[in-house]
Amino acid sequence: MHGSESAGRAAEAALALWSVHGDGRRVPDGAVVAPGERLSWPLTIGFGAQHVAAMFSATVLVPTLTKFPVTTTLLFSGVGTLLFLVITRNRVPSYLGSSFAFIAPLTAAAQDGMAAQLGGVLVAGLLLVGVGVAVKALGVRLLESVMPPVVTGAVIVLVGLNLAPAATRSFAAQPWIALLTLAVIVACAVVARGLLSRLSILAGIVVGWVVAAVSGALGQDRLDALSSAAWLGLPEFHAPQVRPSVILLVIPVVLVLVAENVGHVKAVAAVTGRDLDGSVGDSLIADGLATVLAGAGGGSGTTTYAENIGVMAATRVYSTAAYGVAGLTAIALSLSPKFGALVNTIPDGVLGGATILLYGMIALVGVRIWFTDRVDFADPVNLAVVAVAVVAGVGDLKIAIGGVTVGGIAWGAVAVVTAYPLLRWLRTRRDGRTTGPRPRG
Repeated sequence: MHGSESAGRAAEAALALWSVHGDGRRVPDGAVVAPGERLSWPLTIGFGAQHVAAMFSATVLVPTLTKFPVTTTLLFSGVGTLLFLVITRNRVPSYLGSSFAFIAPLTAAAQDGMAAQLGGVLVAGLLLVGVGVAVKALGVRLLESVMPPVVTGAVIVLVGLNLAPAATRSFAAQPWIALLTLAVIVACAVVARGLLSRLSILAGIVVGWVVAAVSGALGQDRLDALSSAAWLGLPEFHAPQVRPSVILLVIPVVLVLVAENVGHVKAVAAVTGRDLDGSVGDSLIADGLATVLAGAGGGSGTTTYAENIGVMAATRVYSTAAYGVAGLTAIALSLSPKFGALVNTIPDGVLGGATILLYGMIALVGVRIWFTDRVDFADPVNLAVVAVAVVAGVGDLKIAIGGVTVGGIAWGAVAVVTAYPLLRWLRTRRDGRTTGPRPRG
């Protein structure tokens, strides 16, 4: 009896983490579901499924490219998401998926073996935790001095636009399926009312998949993989090994992760209308710890996912309960190769139709930050920083340094974060000002 009573109290405590929005079944047009609220559990599970659909292709792509076990990455992605929600005290809705920033250094370190690669992931996580601790101890202004709205907005814009070619390539692979998927999503979001409008992304993906299946547009190799996959199976675990040569490759990744996390928190604050500056340090610590866990067990490093910001912007449902569902779903997926293979049968055209909208919405979140904070683009510092960062990201600038090829998101993020304080300092010295108001941004 005592055991069942304890379990019951634990369940009640878990349910009490979120207050029910309205009657839990309907959300009036124009209303939002706040991070600390939830709808009925069946609806919350549906919204969680949307987040899984948004993160899945990108999260599995990173381990596929770096030859890491996909199911292990999914496991630590789900565990990391739950850890993130706990550490940020349910204030920051976010999903922790595989970070694209790790692709270049892990690929370059492939000859050192997976153990050495994982050692790099682990150290990158520890460094990120250190940055988060410093932010909590010294205040968010430590980062605001070098990452004001013009910088965070630029990082979000370049991430969204850098992803655009991937969306258009997938769209062009199966244009009529992609167009149908996009049309269903837009129609549900714009014309439909109530629940259907808020589940527009999931509805578009399901309709696109069904039509592709009926028309024979599903890849035969993916169907064969689905048929042969086991229903249940444990992920592969690997131990890390710390090597200085690999550590040097992943250190620049930390700066990108900092920019992504700060940009994510700022973006969530913008779409939810809440001040989340006090959660920046917690976000960095949480993502750092999740990356440490992944490196310790065989998964790829994690980061807050921009794709899921697009889902929130489209649905206006910011409930962290939906992210909890998504995290648990990712863990379940990691234990079922069969289900993972099923999700992998989603055609490129369906993903292209969905992501061409989502990635554009990500970029517009950055633009919204600029407008909200009245960033002055007549200021040559702001203009120069954003121009360089956005073109580097959109053009996916690739430069090889010491045998390591660094891509556009990394170059754009590093350029905007490092160039802004330097250019601002030079501008101030030129004008001969040591005090007084600073330009917006």
